Amino acid sequence: MKIAVLFPGQGSQYVGMGKDFVETESECAQIMSLAESVCDFPIRELSFAGPLEALTRSAVLQPAITVTNLICFQALKTRLPQDVEIACYAGHSLGEYSALCAAGVLSVQDSIKLVERRGFFMEREGDKNPGGMRAILGLDIAAMEAVVQGYKGKGIVTVANHNTEQQIVISGDQQGLDGVSATAAEAGAKVIPLNVSIANHSPLLADAVPDFSAYMDTVTFQQPQAAVYCNVSASSENDAAMIKKIMARQIISRVRWYEIISNMIADGVDVFIEAGPKTVLKGMMRKIAPKGAQLTALQFDTPETLHKCCETLGF
Repeated sequence: MKIAVLFPGQGSQYVGMGKDFVETESECAQIMSLAESVCDFPIRELSFAGPLEALTRSAVLQPAITVTNLICFQALKTRLPQDVEIACYAGHSLGEYSALCAAGVLSVQDSIKLVERRGFFMEREGDKNPGGMRAILGLDIAAMEAVVQGYKGKGIVTVANHNTEQQIVISGDQQGLDGVSATAAEAGAKVIPLNVSIANHSPLLADAVPDFSAYMDTVTFQQPQAAVYCNVSASSENDAAMIKKIMARQIISRVRWYEIISNMIADGVDVFIEAGPKTVLKGMMRKIAPKGAQLTALQFDTPETLHKCCETLGF
């Protein structure tokens, strides 16, 4: 058994996430208390009681999901037998900060601080440069890149996420999204608007990078204790200085999730545990896994689903 733990990002939020762990486990409650001391908004109240519209704001959502992920991971660590090792980690977009924390690159406090600032700077640029994201289903990455590169109309649009073989996410302003979506639909794709407030992983957020990089320089990155597969490179990175450089440009770089999971499978990972709200990454696994591959994909975000997860693995 070779285990990878995966962490979700924006889009997986729901009101009440993490609440059961915080109310029943003291170490999980400590993470939430630490988050309250770092954030200048009521993170506990918004995570547990909403409203969802307020929770979905990037400046709120980024620390809220990260804290939920870390609470879930803390609960998992208390359940794992001592002789069970986690081989590697990855996080989808924002979730990468949870992966870095789990791998020992970042402390819990620094992880929360970083995503709080990341959300603030990204929301600031999103307000200045309005945009959004749309999922394109039914075209592969080469076809989608050809559509984007062939678009000569007004606006800005880019391929933001390569999630599965035929699930690509585009990001940009309204004109660019409308133009590329129309061409993709003509090519037979299904277009689904995503519930995000800004154009993540697009040039519209470029001005967030210098400010966030400067803030990141105040935080110490440690050598990872297990491999972390990075969104920007899709490969396992083991050098702290290189990871910091990669994370500085992650905001405007493509999320190469399909390649990350494919590389993990090629490296022998056969158990994938999604630690965090909802089952988005587990759902993607079914579409990424090669036919006939003997893989186990699990997810938990409550004590009950964690118990089922551990039962399945025989822990």
